[in-house]
Amino acid sequence: MVEIFRNAADRFFIMLLIAAGVSAAAMGKQPHMVIYLSDDHSQFDSSLYGAPDIPTPNFEKLASEGMQFSHAFVASPSCAPSRAAMLTGLMPARNGAEDNHSYPREDVPWLVGELQVLGYEVAAFGKVAHGKGASRVGFDVQVGASSYAAVRQSVEKFLTERTSDKPLCLFAGISNPHVPWPSESSFNPDEVVLPLDHLDTPSTREHRAAYYEEIKELDQLLGELCELTSVHLGEDHLFVHTSDHGSQWPFGKWNLYDYGIRVPFLVAWPSVVAPGSKSEAMIQWIDLMPTLIEIGGGEAPAGLDGRSILKVLQGKDTAHRNRIFTTHSGDRIMNIYPIRSVRTREWKLIRNLHPEFAFTNHSDLLRKQGAGAFWGEWVERSKSDARAKEIVDRYYKRPEWELYQVSEDKWEQRNLADDPKQTERLKTLQAELASWMKSQGDQESVFSEPRLISDLERWHPDHNKEAVSAE
Repeated sequence: MVEIFRNAADRFFIMLLIAAGVSAAAMGKQPHMVIYLSDDHSQFDSSLYGAPDIPTPNFEKLASEGMQFSHAFVASPSCAPSRAAMLTGLMPARNGAEDNHSYPREDVPWLVGELQVLGYEVAAFGKVAHGKGASRVGFDVQVGASSYAAVRQSVEKFLTERTSDKPLCLFAGISNPHVPWPSESSFNPDEVVLPLDHLDTPSTREHRAAYYEEIKELDQLLGELCELTSVHLGEDHLFVHTSDHGSQWPFGKWNLYDYGIRVPFLVAWPSVVAPGSKSEAMIQWIDLMPTLIEIGGGEAPAGLDGRSILKVLQGKDTAHRNRIFTTHSGDRIMNIYPIRSVRTREWKLIRNLHPEFAFTNHSDLLRKQGAGAFWGEWVERSKSDARAKEIVDRYYKRPEWELYQVSEDKWEQRNLADDPKQTERLKTLQAELASWMKSQGDQESVFSEPRLISDLERWHPDHNKEAVSAE
């Protein structure tokens, strides 16, 4: 159960101060705050973070004006659990939103309410919380359409017409680069650079080029939001850009590899954050809630998993976490595959809770144009190409334990779990992960009927065409 986060007397006292015109920041100036979220975008996929074939000039501009984090991670690599963790400061097992399309328990406090107690107006445009349950979060203003044009227009209209003198916390969430990707792209498929765990096929290149187009658009909106908010909120406001997890590629979203959980994280705040600064501090999405509350002049609820990174932003601290724990519990339909992991700066241990299950997701099961249509080419090539078969087999069939030296193996290609040289390291990380799972009250739940590797003939689309059409 969630702990008691703050006693009623404390809350009542703060509300009295606000009613009397005294801010929770002890009469100090509370900054406006803007948080811009992209949807399904891995950190690796931008020029700022080392992919020159994916130009993101506005990422680079924002980084030059503030702080770029190199080791930022989400709590879970699917939309609902990730966003719920950000908005509650609690990991999925503790807030109740473990599998995709689920929501936190009613007794869990939201960031939005905490900021409102401090006197903030909190507005959300586009995809911020997840799905139909987003209305439970309690935003003062909420507009759900999340396309580039819709977010741009709704934010501009709101800021232009706004008359409130309250400090503002504005969330804007674009749907890019969530699938489906567009049918046309300004990028040449022949020039895209494929990740190591991608197969080089014509359809893969076409899909990567389409994916790039969506990144180009989300970068463009970033630049426009920076201009809009500077005009309407002044130059000295906090601006954060990040993403909820990696993209829906076979080893990205739905996975605990870095391509699924490591995200861009940029923060600009002229009076506080040194321009052009870079931080290697390990941070996590759950840290955003206590950070924004502290910036707003408040005290975060006790018992959160998240911890404020304000001192890192101020340049007072260079480190934050020494372990990143992540969890994944699937979506009850296309992906039924619970996973847990612990990551240090150098090493990552992944535990696949049920290696007898087949790993699947929308890409391989649905194979839609603009999403996973390339997977048919991957399977076909695996019939005659050893490297292709290795990749496809690695996707579907995973051992219980995976150990990677992530500092040297960015794409997590060399599983060292069976290496005798790593026996002690393996045991240590296994114990740490088990202890953390116990402290979280993790029940290792499986939320729907899995697809078993042993029953491949029944469900696999290359053996049973009716299996997927029935989903």
